[in-house]
Amino acid sequence: MKFTMIPIGLLGLFIASAFADYNININDDGNTAGSGQQTVSVNNEHNVANIDNNNGWNSWNTLWDYNTGFAATRIFDKKSCIVHKMKTDVMPSIQALDALVKEKKGKGPRKPSPKGLMYSVNPNQVDDLSRFGKNIAGMCQGIPTYVADEIPRANMFFYLRKCYSADILWILNIAFCGSTVEN
Repeated sequence: MKFTMIPIGLLGLFIASAFADYNININDDGNTAGSGQQTVSVNNEHNVANIDNNNGWNSWNTLWDYNTGFAATRIFDKKSCIVHKMKTDVMPSIQALDALVKEKKGKGPRKPSPKGLMYSVNPNQVDDLSRFGKNIAGMCQGIPTYVADEIPRANMFFYLRKCYSADILWILNIAFCGSTVEN
C-alpha cells in the first residue's frame, strides 16, 4: 500500500503543477518615480491573465479574460474599473503572453516598440457586470465600472483629453481617455 501511494502522489504533483498559475515579477525601471513592479499571472486552465502594476497610489490591476473576450482595468487612485473588448489583433494570445513572460523574465526587448491602444471611457456606469463574465464581475464588483470603446488610430492625433496610461510590460501601451479618468 505504501509503495502504491508514492507513485500516485508524485503523479498528482506533476498534474497539479501543469494546471497551476505562475507569477513572474517584472521591475519597472522606466517608471518616472524610479520604482514600481508588475506581476503577471497566467492561468491556462481558466484562460485568464492578470497583470498587477504596483506603484503606490498609481497602482492598477488588469484582467484579460480570453474566454469572454473582455478585459478590465481597475484603477486604484480613481476608485474605478474600466471594461473593454479585447483587441485580439493587438493584444497577445494567452499562449504568446505566457511564452513572452517566461522567455524574458523581466527583461523586455528594446525593439520593437510596444503596440498602443486608446480607449474612450463612457461616463455612464455599468449596472450589470455579469455580461462581462464572472472573473471581471468579481474584480469590478462594488466599485464604479465604465465601458470603454476603442478610438480608431486615425482619430488619436486629434484627441485632446487627458488619458490614464496602463502600460503592460514592454508589450502594450493602453490609454483610457474621458472624464472618469481625468484628474
